[in-house]
Amino acid sequence: MNKQTALVVFSGGQDSTTCLFWAKKHFERVHALCFFYGQKHREEVEIARKIAEGAGVPFEVKDVSFIGSLAHNSLTDDSIPMDKEKPEGSVPNTFVPGRNLFFLSIAAVYARELGIHHLVTGVSQTDFSGYPDCRDAFVKSLNVTLNLAMDDTFVIHTPLMWIDKSETWGLADELGILELVRQETLTCYNGIKGDGCGECPACALRLEGLQKYLKEKARPKTK
Repeated sequence: MNKQTALVVFSGGQDSTTCLFWAKKHFERVHALCFFYGQKHREEVEIARKIAEGAGVPFEVKDVSFIGSLAHNSLTDDSIPMDKEKPEGSVPNTFVPGRNLFFLSIAAVYARELGIHHLVTGVSQTDFSGYPDCRDAFVKSLNVTLNLAMDDTFVIHTPLMWIDKSETWGLADELGILELVRQETLTCYNGIKGDGCGECPACALRLEGLQKYLKEKARPKTK
């Protein structure tokens, strides 16, 4: 198995950008695959392209806009007001059903054509916002399914799976990209780069994590 090259599922947001540079540290060659799935914050595609080019990483976009038409959700349907908090007993309406299932499946087929067996994605069970397709059990299950479906061997890497947003900022800092992530990425569901709108769930989680990390970083170290 080729252990030198990885394909990153890349959106240009905080998590996937951190994973892109994590992959650059751990693999000799890295490719980035981005998706347009009908998202209202479509600016992320061009931001992802710019970040990948700056990192010297080959970049490709796949149009999978059919995903946004399969089910109603506030990320692809302008008529649905966005949930600002997770509803009790259900997933938030920012959940796009099947998104990570499709992304990783398409990424595996694309990677196979390039002779790549390592896939990297920025999902996290610690800060998964109630999205079922960000959980470790889902990723492990899909990894087995992909290997069986294509009679091949893939490894899905999830560097952020067991860390929270504060620790994700810490990892970005360790990788030397904290300011790049803070200024140049797009996490905001309303399509505002950097610190974003400050109101949508993605911005709230990102800002809370950043404040926590900076506070801990500034705390005097005890001997």
